[in-house]
Amino acid sequence: MTPPTQKLLIIGFVWPEPNSSAAGGRMLQLITEFQQQGFDVIFASPAMDSDFMVDLSLLKVAKKSITLNCPSFDVFVKELNPSVVLFDRFMIEEQFGWRVAENCPEALRILDTEDLHCLRQARQKAFKAHKEFSLTDILKEEVAKREIASILRCDLSLMISEFEMDVLKTVFKIDEKLLCYLPFLLDTISEETFEKLPSFKERNNFIFIGNFLHEPNWNAVQYLKQSIWPLIRKQLPDAELHIYGAYPSQKVNQLHQPKEGFQIKGRANDANEVVQKARIVLAPLRFGAGIKGKLIEAMQCGTPSITTSIGAESMHGQFPWNGFITNDANEFAKQAIELYQDEKLWKSAQQNGIAIINQRYSKKLFENDFADRIQFLQSNLEQHRLENFMGSLLQHHTLTSTKYMSRWIEAKNNKKD
Repeated sequence: MTPPTQKLLIIGFVWPEPNSSAAGGRMLQLITEFQQQGFDVIFASPAMDSDFMVDLSLLKVAKKSITLNCPSFDVFVKELNPSVVLFDRFMIEEQFGWRVAENCPEALRILDTEDLHCLRQARQKAFKAHKEFSLTDILKEEVAKREIASILRCDLSLMISEFEMDVLKTVFKIDEKLLCYLPFLLDTISEETFEKLPSFKERNNFIFIGNFLHEPNWNAVQYLKQSIWPLIRKQLPDAELHIYGAYPSQKVNQLHQPKEGFQIKGRANDANEVVQKARIVLAPLRFGAGIKGKLIEAMQCGTPSITTSIGAESMHGQFPWNGFITNDANEFAKQAIELYQDEKLWKSAQQNGIAIINQRYSKKLFENDFADRIQFLQSNLEQHRLENFMGSLLQHHTLTSTKYMSRWIEAKNNKKD
């Protein structure tokens, strides 16, 4: 008799938009991984549909709209009875984790962190206060309490950055058994694929690409406009910087200055196409967390990049960077000019990027271990939870406090009706 197919329920903060953000692409990678492990995938979200969301039916994924603070979710999840539930970011686990624990206690609960929000926020505050960031700053963040509680309540948290793994283990004393390093899961770049990429001479101009709903991206574009691009343009008067990104606001569009070679292009219909046409990616990120989809994309497109230590954090391991890393505006501009003009240097940087993709992000490096980890936890879930006493403690109190807050909101909503 064939065993029943396992079900994975993903509860998304938003519907996946792979052409709008790295987070959307990451979600599609996770869906593929679980499908390859034999799971039927159901994607649920309380978010409104968007014009740019992926058509989940084409991926053979069932779509379900759900409502916050509503008992209809309890009925849905109990009937579905998933083997595994994946929460897309800690805010979703806060909303739905207790309901899953109450209605499907035997389901494996996984948190996909995307990045450490408390790290990103602490860095942003330090930057805006013109002070040097310290890891102890994270402990002062209110969101850290919520985020760490969510990690402890879950059976496993997926981490995209080795640096953030270390922060969780050293600063927050999280047991390694609760964490899984799972970066972007990519196809290797073959010689055949590489040879099809545009050559140095076939490319021109600089590019920045990033979702404008993400504050580090908006800050980087301002930095380029005010401090870096004027230095580059002075030496390369015919060069242009093309700024691409989803959801540009009016203040972004106001930076459009074609006479200065600074062009706001808005959403890219095909990000790969525009990055492959560019000679250099510029990404002067001054705060943030996680690993950067724009820089991974640059490597996949054979496009060298110049970034900061924050931009390159946890991305290249022991491998030389796909260009240059600097935190100084003058040095940033100087290296951009040098890389733009020197074909030999450019080709060497390009090869570095290919090596990083193939040696650090090939999905073959992670697929089997990840599948084994899921199977082990499913088989040893009771013991795993016994050993995570702090998680059980938080789950107990959260079930009580969050449950009654949610019930209060439900009752309030029913009165309005």
